[in-house]
Amino acid sequence: MISLTQNATRYVSKLSNKLRRKLDMLSSRKEFGGSQGRVLQFLLSQTDDVFQKDIEEEYSIRPSTATEMLKQMENKGLILREPVDYDHRLKKIVVTEKALHYKQQVIKDLTALEESLIKDIPEVELKIFFAVIEKMMDNISE
Repeated sequence: MISLTQNATRYVSKLSNKLRRKLDMLSSRKEFGGSQGRVLQFLLSQTDDVFQKDIEEEYSIRPSTATEMLKQMENKGLILREPVDYDHRLKKIVVTEKALHYKQQVIKDLTALEESLIKDIPEVELKIFFAVIEKMMDNISE
């Protein structure tokens, strides 16, 4: 049995909080918050149309959270929401020229954070970590 001082929920929460703080401190965050930077990085890396639902699924966030974040990004001139020809209820998310201006910095910041996070962890341990995290996410989704 796992002790009360060492449990999965506590450790995942601690890691999440530390990651959120690091994301908020990145140099590209002068114009937008950490969560917006992650979404922007996701948008910049896509080749197909992206919709709000894709962001909700990618980051496991509620529709209301995604809506508010996208509104903020739209107000800052980072994205546009454009209707698609085949279904006018759907609006694809398109990055603006302003967002493209930040692309290299966002990629640099997030790459540096990832490298810092996994530094000195052997690949075999990372594979185990990802397998365990996937199982945990599946368990909590049930």
